[in-house]
Amino acid sequence: MAIGRLIRKFRQAANKSQKALQDETGIPQTTLSGWENNKTEPQATQLRKLALALGVSVGELIGENAEARKSQAG
Repeated sequence: MAIGRLIRKFRQAANKSQKALQDETGIPQTTLSGWENNKTEPQATQLRKLALALGVSVGELIGENAEARKSQAG
């Protein structure tokens, strides 16, 4: 799954708007929208802020945990 879709999924699961994430992380709403629409990708420092605000790991945000599960199952 693309990183943007994962960011949106975790944001929605946390019941947060892009505006709420902007307020919490200092990351502009336009930047968050660009990520969610897969137009750009976040840098490592931004991923850490985002993961903390959403209550997930950076690995979950980038789909690392899902890929590990797939390779173990296959």
